[in-house]
Amino acid sequence: MIEAVVAGHLCLDIIPDLSSLTPGQFDASFLPGRLVQCGAARLSTGGAVANTGIALHRLGIDTRLIAGMGDDPLGMLLRQCVNAQGEGLGKDLLVKAGSSTSYSIVISPPGTDRRFLHNPGANDDFSDQDVNMDLVKDARLFHFGYPPVMARMYSDEGRQLQSLFRRVKDAGLTTSLDMTFPDPDSPAGKADWVTILKNVLPYVDVFVPSFDEIAFMLWKKMDIPLSREKLAEISGQLLSMGARMVMIKLGNRGLYLHCGSRSSLNGMGKAAPNKLYQWADFEAWLPCYSVEVVGTTGSGDVTIAGFLASLLRGLTPVDALNTALAVGACCVEAADALSGILPWDKTLERINAGWNRRIEPDQFLPLQQ
Repeated sequence: MIEAVVAGHLCLDIIPDLSSLTPGQFDASFLPGRLVQCGAARLSTGGAVANTGIALHRLGIDTRLIAGMGDDPLGMLLRQCVNAQGEGLGKDLLVKAGSSTSYSIVISPPGTDRRFLHNPGANDDFSDQDVNMDLVKDARLFHFGYPPVMARMYSDEGRQLQSLFRRVKDAGLTTSLDMTFPDPDSPAGKADWVTILKNVLPYVDVFVPSFDEIAFMLWKKMDIPLSREKLAEISGQLLSMGARMVMIKLGNRGLYLHCGSRSSLNGMGKAAPNKLYQWADFEAWLPCYSVEVVGTTGSGDVTIAGFLASLLRGLTPVDALNTALAVGACCVEAADALSGILPWDKTLERINAGWNRRIEPDQFLPLQQ
């Protein structure tokens, strides 16, 4: 039985090695007319389909991938990179005639967050009809990632995204949706995301945006201060729109999870927790594990994979959050999104060995815990 299908955005990541630079050196040196010497470039799969989907595969979840690519040399490289992560992982990828393969140049200097130069390519042509329901209906969980960089998914107030999630929910699956930060000056950045969310979230069981992404989508603002009160406000608004669980990624500040009532969780589908009482009205903010950060590429996506794998394996919400944080911590110990990920049992061993936390934010758990 297929456990998970991951669909949405896929691209080829081109990652120059900037590890020889000191923190701040890249920003000071990368100026018009200047050349910054770097190391060899790494070619890697990128986007939610690769990062979350292949991470689930590495964690022992039987996963299928659905995404589009162009009929061009970059597409051949991208399929090779996907298949190199597991035999047959690329067999359900679609070649979109007339489209180019999406790619990102990932700029990740030491000591600063990553930046991207991105061509959406075939992702802009992806539609709800590109998802093979004959494949999906046999799975337990469906995850979709990055509609803000997939033009047909956010256009027309998200009607195609809504249609896709409605069909998947009708098939009885548990659904999950991830976002990415849109260019504020692009059509995606100017889209009416509040209306899109109202249209789509009634069919989403697990909504997993980052704090910056969802703050921008709700209020078209950036640099909103992070606080426990603001997290509760945002998650409450999203739950009222129809989501059953909201997990907000906070970068190096950890993870926040807020679940709906037991009655709302009853509709979660094939991957619903067996003990709903443990999840109903659950709310917690937990900090990251302590690691030496090499790169942050894909860290949010693989953190989601850790959480979804925990959900599929029946863990408690606290254990699911800790496992998600552990998978994300392993990720940032490598330059790319996937090479740092450990198998499921090795991840749990590292947690149980007494792994120190990186920071201690304001944590809070419900009284029943």
